Amino acid sequence: MRKTRYNAYAAACPTRKVLDRIADKWTVLIIGLLEQRPHRFGELLRGIDGISQKMLTQTLRSLEYDGLVDRRAKPTVPVTVEYSLTNAGRTLTEPLEAIRRWAERHIETVTAARSRTENGKENRG
Repeated sequence: MRKTRYNAYAAACPTRKVLDRIADKWTVLIIGLLEQRPHRFGELLRGIDGISQKMLTQTLRSLEYDGLVDRRAKPTVPVTVEYSLTNAGRTLTEPLEAIRRWAERHIETVTAARSRTENGKENRG
């Protein structure tokens, strides 16, 4: 059997959709929390400052659709729903954690560069 070769630099490559999903800031933060343990919706909402209910719902649905997050309803009254990482989702934790840590370590450098660029544009008139 011949293995399909993918090229993310090609516009029609299906890997582009996967890159869009995993490069999303909400995906990075959701997967980071789910790496710790399964969470209920409200826990995720409280744990990620700035995310709306709508965006959390959309992102969780997309992650579930892509096979990265598992949604489990427990037969309680009312029903309890927990989200956890699938095996595929767990393989993303290390690279996404590295990106999040990089952003935290280098934000001052990025902010300074943005400030210089914005000031330079203002001075150029």
